[in-house]
Amino acid sequence: MGQTLFDKVWDKHVLHGNVGDPQLLYIDLHLIHEVTSPQAFEGLRLQKRKLRRPDLTFATLDHNVPTIDIFNIKDEIANKQITTLQKNAQDFGVHIFDMGSDEQGIVHMVGPETGLTQPGKTIVCGDSHTATHGAFGAIAFGIGTSEVEHVFATQTLWQTKPKNLKIDISGKLPNGVYAKDIILYLINQYGVDFGTGYALEFTGETIKSLSMEARMTICNMAIEAGAKYGMMQPDEITFEYVRGRQFAKNIDEMIPQWKQLYSDEDTYFDKIINIDVTNLEPQVTWGTNPEMGVSFSTPFPAIKDSNDERAYQYMGLKPGQKAEDIELGYVFLGSCTNARISDLIEASHIVKGKHVHPNITAIVVPGSRTVKKEAESMGLDKIFKDAGFEWREPGCSMCLGMNPDQVPEGVHCASTSNRNFEGRQGKGARTHLVSPAMAAAAAINGKFVDVRKVVI
Repeated sequence: MGQTLFDKVWDKHVLHGNVGDPQLLYIDLHLIHEVTSPQAFEGLRLQKRKLRRPDLTFATLDHNVPTIDIFNIKDEIANKQITTLQKNAQDFGVHIFDMGSDEQGIVHMVGPETGLTQPGKTIVCGDSHTATHGAFGAIAFGIGTSEVEHVFATQTLWQTKPKNLKIDISGKLPNGVYAKDIILYLINQYGVDFGTGYALEFTGETIKSLSMEARMTICNMAIEAGAKYGMMQPDEITFEYVRGRQFAKNIDEMIPQWKQLYSDEDTYFDKIINIDVTNLEPQVTWGTNPEMGVSFSTPFPAIKDSNDERAYQYMGLKPGQKAEDIELGYVFLGSCTNARISDLIEASHIVKGKHVHPNITAIVVPGSRTVKKEAESMGLDKIFKDAGFEWREPGCSMCLGMNPDQVPEGVHCASTSNRNFEGRQGKGARTHLVSPAMAAAAAINGKFVDVRKVVI
């Protein structure tokens, strides 16, 4: 019997352990940021250990970074975490994409942009959305602080191999419908736990037609389906994306190996899901987890349990309402899910020559300085600013509210981020997950509109 893509990468990295038991994996790339690394570095110091592979460890600053005046960090805890990472990087010889540097940005964007993320690697980070890198055919997953320390000390990690789940996606996406809509629809249909215990492999003609940036959007939210891992087969689109980047050396020598990273035709998947996106509509979440969402034309569902009742109460909404009935106050274009250059280009097409609705506060936060500089070279910053958007410095920003960017209590926000949990974007904030195009159109109209009728 053949092997899945996941099996092939996993098996090449097993150092010890039997099938069915926890196995010791070698880790090719360890990405770190300021929030989940301080305790792990301190653990090394207390045990008088060295960092096993500083050359495979890369740091960036993202979660706490202010996006207006990046060097004016008023929160003491945030400032402590940032300065601690800077010192730890210096003490342990770690390459850091420091504050204001050309490569600084959200960790899941910095890896791909610098060429650190490559097919066939095992990649870990103390952040749940590390599955993003699986779009390259890598096994990438989030880890806890104790595991961060284990990788620091040994460059290995004990893991139990999951089952395999294939998600085959067919059909051509309608105009005005995007990768973000695919993953939101999938979670809406199958729930926030259907991927628990599985490695997800996204396949099908729809996936093959997507850009790398769109593929990363889908893998980014595998964790919201309950899975640690989301993967896609690398192909020519992948190879061309990686080629020529800072840390991507000898690519032509690697490509023959990367071409072997696919699921064999006779392989067995423990579970298979098939969806056709031919008639997919723009998606909007109404509740307090990504499962609580609807297609644009669909009314919000009836209350089926106490979780729904609590969500409706928190969000100030009622069953039977539609997305267009939500009174928006904020629009956030950003996060590791949708703050890449293609996302900003798509949104700029919608807002160009128009103006943000008077009831809306709209901000654009490029996910990295690389994206910010490219966008500015294209004049996108001027388009957004002329339309009334705030144009910010790169960082995690309003995705999680660990920095000054927060949605006021009780205010509804159209957000291109990945989580709509209670208080995620600030105390009492009401988050609605959408695509960049939907967010941009909402900023102009003051409410959600069917972006299929807006996009030309």
